[in-house]
Amino acid sequence: QVQLVESGGGLVQAGGSLRLSCAASRSFSTNTMDWYRQTPGNQRELVASITSGGTTNVVDSVKDRLTISRDNAKNTVYLQMNNLEIEDTGVYYCHTTQRALSPKYDRDYWGQGTLVIVSS
Repeated sequence: QVQLVESGGGLVQAGGSLRLSCAASRSFSTNTMDWYRQTPGNQRELVASITSGGTTNVVDSVKDRLTISRDNAKNTVYLQMNNLEIEDTGVYYCHTTQRALSPKYDRDYWGQGTLVIVSS
């Protein structure tokens, strides 16, 4: 069973920083890895992605404050969050899709989430 385990969340004051980590139980070096978040009252949304080659994509609303990176040797993906805002409060999830030869056999993997609380 493949597992994604997030860590690094916590309580931080507005303007502070956190670095989230997502450790995979096996190599995902060929996978695109994503960070999603679910803020109070909202649906889960994609925040950032990083391809196997290291190409990153961060949503416009946070791209000046959030950075995604990966260390394939450690099977870990990171989300560096700077200048945090109260609106960043939520649960952050790590995600990847294991592609199969046929898309109908693609499989999604999610971590359990890590809670980030930004206080004023």
